[in-house]
Amino acid sequence: MRRRILLAILLAVTVTACALGIPLGYTALEVVESLTKEDLQARGQQIAYTLDDEIAHGNRIDLSKVELAVPPGGRLIVTIPGDGEISYGAELVEDMLTTEDIPIVNQGKVRLLLDAGPMRTRQTQVAVLVSLVVVLTIAVGTVVAMVTARRLAQPLRHVAERATRLGAGDFRLDRARYDLHELDMVAEALDASATALAQLVQRERDLVGDVSHQLRSRLTALQLRLEALTTATDADTAQEAEEALHQAERLADVLDELLAAAREARAVGAEPVDLGQELSGLGEEWRALFRAEGRALRLRLTPGLLARVTPARLREAIGVLLDNALRHGAGPVTLTARGGGPADSVVIEVSDAGSGVPDELAPHIFDRGVSGAGSTGLGLALARALVDSDGGRLELSTARPPTFSVFLPVPRADNVRGVKWPAERSPR
Repeated sequence: MRRRILLAILLAVTVTACALGIPLGYTALEVVESLTKEDLQARGQQIAYTLDDEIAHGNRIDLSKVELAVPPGGRLIVTIPGDGEISYGAELVEDMLTTEDIPIVNQGKVRLLLDAGPMRTRQTQVAVLVSLVVVLTIAVGTVVAMVTARRLAQPLRHVAERATRLGAGDFRLDRARYDLHELDMVAEALDASATALAQLVQRERDLVGDVSHQLRSRLTALQLRLEALTTATDADTAQEAEEALHQAERLADVLDELLAAAREARAVGAEPVDLGQELSGLGEEWRALFRAEGRALRLRLTPGLLARVTPARLREAIGVLLDNALRHGAGPVTLTARGGGPADSVVIEVSDAGSGVPDELAPHIFDRGVSGAGSTGLGLALARALVDSDGGRLELSTARPPTFSVFLPVPRADNVRGVKWPAERSPR
């Protein structure tokens, strides 16, 4: 892409420079020759007037009186019937410019000739100057083309990389903008698409997990009834119950695999993460931004706190919450990580001392496109989708003061990669 843009601009600059430079050079050469001939003609007219005046007063023709009017390298020839031809100046050379015969009294003629060498030299100088201007124009155009191609190619490459990441399932927002209206529109569209796709994929994953879980519950009840039938006194009934229980166990294995796949799909790349270490690094990145606004960022992190989460998704989600507090909040911002959350989870909280979320906006704060401060309304929707993708939950705990809480699962033994833990096939 960069090469194409560069070649297109260079071609346009070269064609323009040649289209202007060639006529300009030709015109300049003609102007130099025209000016030289006009000057030579004017000198010849001046000489003719002077000689006319001398002859009218009865004086003999004396060319020394008009020698100043003869240009350097020129030759004056005066022809008078009966007196022959009188000349003054340099010897005749092969390439000379000449005036038309200028008549004087007594049917005389004056002709002024000039060596064309100096004029050709000036024409050469003008041609070289025009050529240098064309070359300089192309050189400047090349520099401008390189800068423009780099300025256009880098954003296009970045947009292509973002689209590739989006196709690979990376739905994080990218706040980079390019100061180019069309590319910025593409970036906004990619942000909107990322949020919409994240929510769509999450809903599909939730549906698979919920359906599998509900079927597993019903299957457990069925297994209980089949186990009771295996103890029946009728041998045929007991045998059929045993076969049915065996099929139910196979179906239970399939559902367990579906549930495991749904959990893995929800948390691709999730692993036990030290929240204290991860959030400390994130806090250092954001502290400078808050300090530039005259505000403080406080960290309250419990040491040794682990959560099962994807580090990149966690940084993006918490970054959205911190950016939201920076843009729309006030006073110091507190980032807290603690244990003791519901359902054996850890909690990350982001709060500030601002006016909070309006009551009418609070129920829809995570809806896509909803914003109370003129922003795009995509950030919080994407943050919730990212947290949900790791099996967590993002909630607005309190509207005043505004406090957002992220609930993340605690790592378990079966979170260790490469280890398969046996599932309980039948109820005890």
